[in-house]
Order: sequence, then structure tokens, then C-alpha cells
Amino acid sequence: MELFENSAAKLSEMLNNKEISSVELTKSVFERIKDTDDKVNAYLTLDEENALNKAAEVDKKRAAGEKLSPLAGIPIGIKDNISTKGLRTTCASRMLESYEPPFDASVMTKLREADAVVTGKLNMDEFAMGSSTETSYFKKTKNPFDLERIPGGSSGGSAAAVAAGEAVLALGSDTGGSIRQPASYCGVVGLKPTYGAVSRYGLVAFASSLDQIGPLGRTVEDVAMLQSQICGHDKMDATSAYREYPDYVGLLSEDVSGLRIGIADEYFGEGVSDEVKTAVMNAVGELEKRGAQVKHVSLPSTDYALSSYYIISSAEASSNLARFDGVRYGYRAKEYDGLVDMYEKTRSQGFGAEVKRRIMLGTFVLSSGFYDAYYKKAKLMQRRISAEFSEVFKEVDVIAAPTVPTTAFKIGQNMDDPLKMYATDICTVTVNIAGLPAISVPCVHEDGRLPIGLQLIGDRFAEDKLLSTAYAYEKTVGGFRFPKL
Repeated sequence: MELFENSAAKLSEMLNNKEISSVELTKSVFERIKDTDDKVNAYLTLDEENALNKAAEVDKKRAAGEKLSPLAGIPIGIKDNISTKGLRTTCASRMLESYEPPFDASVMTKLREADAVVTGKLNMDEFAMGSSTETSYFKKTKNPFDLERIPGGSSGGSAAAVAAGEAVLALGSDTGGSIRQPASYCGVVGLKPTYGAVSRYGLVAFASSLDQIGPLGRTVEDVAMLQSQICGHDKMDATSAYREYPDYVGLLSEDVSGLRIGIADEYFGEGVSDEVKTAVMNAVGELEKRGAQVKHVSLPSTDYALSSYYIISSAEASSNLARFDGVRYGYRAKEYDGLVDMYEKTRSQGFGAEVKRRIMLGTFVLSSGFYDAYYKKAKLMQRRISAEFSEVFKEVDVIAAPTVPTTAFKIGQNMDDPLKMYATDICTVTVNIAGLPAISVPCVHEDGRLPIGLQLIGDRFAEDKLLSTAYAYEKTVGGFRFPKL
């Protein structure tokens, strides 16, 4: 077995036992990138020299007997909308093609404190707007399980890199399913934490009330390791929750006896394929065999979630992206006649079609005469959806649902039909609207079949319950399988 094929937990153990060095591990990952990334296209920027220097530094610390984090020396890829000091951060957009941030995001500060090794920046949908990583200005990332299919989005590069062995762990961001959906398509584990559990400082904003940074890995334990490191209160983020967080790895348990699992029919309706329904219900059945109790619940406002999500997220995007005007930093049109013309040409040339579509939609729903008709109603629906979840969590501990309605579709299949593309988020957006945590764990393990994700949704700050439930399921049926690239 190659070093890059091991889980982060196993590699951490091997490093601590001095069976391997971090330099050896890092070289193994970069060799894998050289062998496969011309097929997968997961990376936008590699940072091999600094990664190897960091790995050597970690090896010296370990040799000197210093106490190190479980993540020390582990190669981690970073989604390209997370600010990395001195390392290009493009948001996969022409607008930020040459931007090098002068500061680190708070999650990056935590990773550097943990002595993690940063491999580089991963491809994504432009400004995180998309569900397939096809809106990237630079390249289209491919699904390692079928190179003719999409890896999901917007964290498609993160999921594909982990699945292909081009990173041991990765960070993504989730605004309406952008960690869980690609995790499902690429057969890896992805956690969207509770809103406020992980600092958003240094995350380039798409929709500020919905965005959340989170971890992706090949096992639940790996994701728990990374989540334990990046969570916590941050004074630089006004929405950061002030509370104590546990070591999630230490709380993992295979015991699900008495666990109450909710099944909401609204997640199994029109558009969800029979293959996905069967895989998810079989997964729930495995947990039931181990002592979990299954109960049917109702979340009636789910039918309005997709419309509410796209109104709220587009409105916030139109506001957040107003800063990219060619004046302060980023792309600027080369020829223009006056200030207004510079704004227009810069934004027309710098943004892709999907970003412009959402800016236009967001500006429309916030405009005079339409604010009450659209945005205000969407915010009222957000309250109703949150209230319905609160009631349901009085009856159950977790809700089980599909992560995505279908398996990964072919590249280019839905690019000309935005509504079809938006529909892939139907099972995930409610979680962001309500600010809840959710995890996607693979529930198809047969060779030759495309991955399918089981989504588990929890109450606010119930990540420990979600991780343990996913861990118990993973231990029952088996974990990650490598694609044959």
C-alpha cells in the first residue's frame, strides 16, 4: 500500500511511531498528484516546495520529542476560496486570477499551529456558485470514479483530491451543500458544521448567513480529527459561537442502540432516483439492525427550501461581490472610458456567466418593489424551516436522507439548464437555511458502481452525534474504496 492510500488517523499513528517521516508522506502525495492530476484536475495551485519544507520542520520537531498535534505532518488541500497568506487564492475566477492574500484565514492559522502540511489550493465553482465545478474559470475537475462525470460542487476539487489520493484531507466550504454534495459524488466523507462552529474569517464570502467551512476525508475518524482542530470561537468573526467544543475523535462510538433516526418523506420525493432511495434506506436498515429506532417525521416546508435558498443566497452574493469593482484589487478591464465604464467592463469580463446570473437575481430581489415580494418572504420561510427542524429534533436524534437525488451526471450534461443544476441541491439546502450540521458518508461500496451518499442531519452543535452515527455505519459496512485511475 502506498503511503497516500492510508487514512489520516493511520498516518498520524505511523508518524508518531516513527515508522515513516512527514517528508516521505508528503513526497508520496506529490508523486500521486504528478501521476493523476492531469486526469482529475483537482488543483489550481501547488505549493510543493513550502510543503516539503514544512514536512522537514515537523520531522525535526518530532525527532526532538516535541508534543505534536494529530494533524502534524499530514498533507491537506485547501479550497481556493479560503485565504492563504502569500499563496494564490483565486476563487476559481478571472476576477482574482493573480490575487495573493496578505493574511491567513482563521482556519489556516489553526492548521499552521497544528503543523499540518498544506499541499496547495483546490479547484471549485467560481466564487462557490455552482454544483459541478464546471463554472471554474480555469478548468473542469473530473470525478475520479468516472472521468467523464462531474465531481460535484462547489468543493469539487476538494472531494476529488481526497478521493484520488492527491490529499489526505481537505477543507471545503458549504453554502447549500457544497461539501456534502461532492463528498457524495466522489465517495468520501464530508461534514458541514453548525453555522458558527468554524470561523468564516478569511473565507471569501458568497452568502454570509449560509457559508460554512468544513472538512473532507476518506473516513469519519479523519473528518472528526480535522473538525476538532478547526472549530472554536474566533473574535475575528462576529457570527462565531462562543462555546466549548469536544475532541470529536474521542467521542466516536459504534454503539447506536436507542438512537432515534428520523425519516422525512419530503427528502424522498419526486426527482430522487430509485437507486438513491434504495441505497439510503438500506443504510438506515443497517443502523436499525444495530439497535437504532426509525421514526417517520414531517418537514412540510422543505418544498419551499430551494426557492428560499436561491433568493437569500443570491441577494447576499449581489451584496458581497460588489467589492470586486476593479478599483481596490483583482482584475481590471484594460480599456474603458471613465469610472462607470470601468466598473461595467471589469465586472462583465471578470465574472463568469453563473456568477453574473446570481448577482442579477440577487439585485432584483433586493430592489424597490420586489424586496417584500421575494426576499422578505424567503427570510420568513427560513424561520419556518428552522422551527420545523427544532420540533422534529424533540422526537429524533438525527434525520437520515439522501445527500443528492442522483449519482454524478456527465460533464456538460446540465450546464445549459440552470434549473436542473439547482435541483441537485434539493436535499442539502435546508441544512444551511437552518444553520444545522450534516454529514455525508458513502453508502455504496461495490466496485463498478458510482458512489452514493447517506446524509445525516443533526440539531445545532450535535456534530458528536452525527460523527458517531456515521462512524458506526462505516464500521458496519466498510469504508472508502479507491477509484481505479
